Amino acid sequence: MSTFSISRSAFLPAPAEEIYPHVIGFRGWLSWSPWEGIDPSMQRSYSGPAEGVGAKYAWRGNGKAGAGTMEILEASEPSRIHIRLAFTKPMKAVNPTTFTFVPEGTGTRVTWMMTGENKGVGRVFALFVNMDKLVGADFEKGLAQLAAAVAAGR
Repeated sequence: MSTFSISRSAFLPAPAEEIYPHVIGFRGWLSWSPWEGIDPSMQRSYSGPAEGVGAKYAWRGNGKAGAGTMEILEASEPSRIHIRLAFTKPMKAVNPTTFTFVPEGTGTRVTWMMTGENKGVGRVFALFVNMDKLVGADFEKGLAQLAAAVAAGR
């Protein structure tokens, strides 16, 4: 079994206290997630608290959107959020995901990291597709859109 780790970071010219609220509640992801626009008919549901530990999000879409769930497992405001990301389609996988917010100069260094194991079909897929390049570009887009959402909210 092989493992992988994908990580991207960006400097956002705002304090962590202004960025953190955009990530700690899944409803806030609508304004910046790189995957929100890929399937206009995607179905979403939310459960648990609106934000923080126990907040849950589920989606089901066509094609690239696939289906899965996310749940916030740990939250240390305003420095860290740990999420259990579970895909059910197109392939089953659980990918622990973490956001960190570290003060840097006049802003914050935001890092988005996802880890996982390549099992079964995923292992074969990983032989032909570079997961870092595939998902890393989405993380870069998402961080840029997060920066724009934070700036729009100021």
